[in-house]
Amino acid sequence: MRIRAAVVEGIGAPFELEDVELAEPGRGEVLVRIVATGVCHTDAITRAGDMPLPLPGILGHEGAGIVERVGEGVGAVVPGDRVVIGWPSCGACRNCLDGQPRYCARTGEALVSGRRFRGEDAGTSAYTRADGSEVSGHFFGQSSFATHSIVLADALVKAPDDVPLELLGPLACGLGTGAGAVLNEARPEPGSSLVVFGVGAVGLAAIMAARCTAATTVVAVDLHDSRLELATRYGATHVINSRDTDVVAEVARITGGSADYAFECTGVVPVVEQAADCVGMLGTLVLIGGAPAQARFSLDHMQALWGKRIVGVLGGGSRSGKFIPALIDLHRQGRFPFDELVRFYELDEIEQALADSGSGDVVKPVIRMPR
Repeated sequence: MRIRAAVVEGIGAPFELEDVELAEPGRGEVLVRIVATGVCHTDAITRAGDMPLPLPGILGHEGAGIVERVGEGVGAVVPGDRVVIGWPSCGACRNCLDGQPRYCARTGEALVSGRRFRGEDAGTSAYTRADGSEVSGHFFGQSSFATHSIVLADALVKAPDDVPLELLGPLACGLGTGAGAVLNEARPEPGSSLVVFGVGAVGLAAIMAARCTAATTVVAVDLHDSRLELATRYGATHVINSRDTDVVAEVARITGGSADYAFECTGVVPVVEQAADCVGMLGTLVLIGGAPAQARFSLDHMQALWGKRIVGVLGGGSRSGKFIPALIDLHRQGRFPFDELVRFYELDEIEQALADSGSGDVVKPVIRMPR
């Protein structure tokens, strides 16, 4: 079938809207009509060449939509189902079998090979141009900067009817990443203190999630006062503008020593090192932000011997089928008001959406797809 997609021709190239041929769903696959998809920092760094997706390709990985057709062997969803596209995984490696599909041993292949990585059509792309040449798709298992997507059935999460579907895609990545780092990985104890570095969509989701715990000190760190105002609105007890403040000293003053947890959401190496210095003995540094390829950071060895933990979190460390419904429930209760972070764009405004996200003017851009 012919679909409309935003295609990146090469590293740093603009998104170009074009018609692309999409194959029929194979065994275990589903054709989803994309209703809306979030725009994430990962899309920007992939276009910049910091993730190894072969180009030309179709990006987008925060999609939600309607099931239109199902392939052989699919029974969990049927045409007409409202779905959020979750995380792809092989289902057969040790981590998948241990209930940790976010850390599937084939994650790299599943996310950025540009090809199907499972099933009888493994190694092929479902997306081709009129001349028969393949276009990389299946980005994070979906390539949702398009009107339609071929996805694995077991990556789908059914969406309830009482929540606007166009809001839900970012729960599978950016918003779920920040919230999951707090709720699934850190699990702050009562009375604990935490610091969030970088108050974009991921950082604000972490702050909202922290408000759902018994942590009593939540510090937000950013360069922009407007973002710090948002952080206060959504649960930060203290804010620090790192442009003109010694962050480590101020965190020490606020906490009376050091923080129990630091969540690094920027991927900027000096900020990572600063976050590490804010947590003390038995403290935990949680790495969330996507850094440039081959980035390295240094850590004082003696501090590491003091029981300091460093943990990376991929996609919030969650199982999509369990965590996305939980976040939707928190939203219903008014405890996770992520809808207030969203601004909608049309598909032909995708460059503006990325620009507004990169400048900080918009927290979470969401692209609505044409019918």
